[in-house]
Amino acid sequence: MSRCPHLSGLAALLKGSGTPALAVALRRSRSVASIHTRVIRHLRRRQRSLSNLQTRCKPATPFDYGAGHVDPPKALDPGLVYDLTATDYLDFLCALNYTSVQIGAMAKGSNFTCSSRGAHSVSDLNYPSFSVPFATASGMGGDGTTSTITHTRTLTNVGPAGTYKAKVSTSADGDKVKIVVNPTELSFSKEGEKKSYTVSFTSPSMPSGSSGFGRLEWDDGKHVVASPIAFTWT
Repeated sequence: MSRCPHLSGLAALLKGSGTPALAVALRRSRSVASIHTRVIRHLRRRQRSLSNLQTRCKPATPFDYGAGHVDPPKALDPGLVYDLTATDYLDFLCALNYTSVQIGAMAKGSNFTCSSRGAHSVSDLNYPSFSVPFATASGMGGDGTTSTITHTRTLTNVGPAGTYKAKVSTSADGDKVKIVVNPTELSFSKEGEKKSYTVSFTSPSMPSGSSGFGRLEWDDGKHVVASPIAFTWT
């Protein structure tokens, strides 16, 4: 049984929605579902040393609620989607320096090898969210030295032709981070068309353990495709 039965039910509705591009994405998602589960399982094993999330009578953040609740009617007409393939997940494991044996256990029936795929970056997994870890330059205090992290994403149009404009916002604890989206507009002329963009995050060094949040939206006047952003300083 799915760990998210409400999303499985929503996927069934989307499958019968009659939108070709959405149907293709859903068919592909079935082929990567098992490998996604194995990837998450392995990542969780590696993170067992981390403390469990605890409620401490503080306002909730994206660390608690992620991107928020799903809206079924709007999910039938999302406008744009962030598509992923099995190869994307395997590239992600390469970026995490998994061994060929570990990757082979998850890429059953595939001849996939990291060396044949070129450069790999954890930040380029085509997820609809952004996790931005900054290194603290001088221990616990930070010294004002700036660093920049760049992410790349690809959007697939599953709706009518249109032009989407980027809008960025940050919470008070994330306002020290400068966010630059390039390009700031994406125009789609047909269903199934793909467009890529980059997001650069520049921040001064902050005290170790600090965190902040933001949000990136692509808006065409009808659809709002939103992504949560989380900044951490280690």
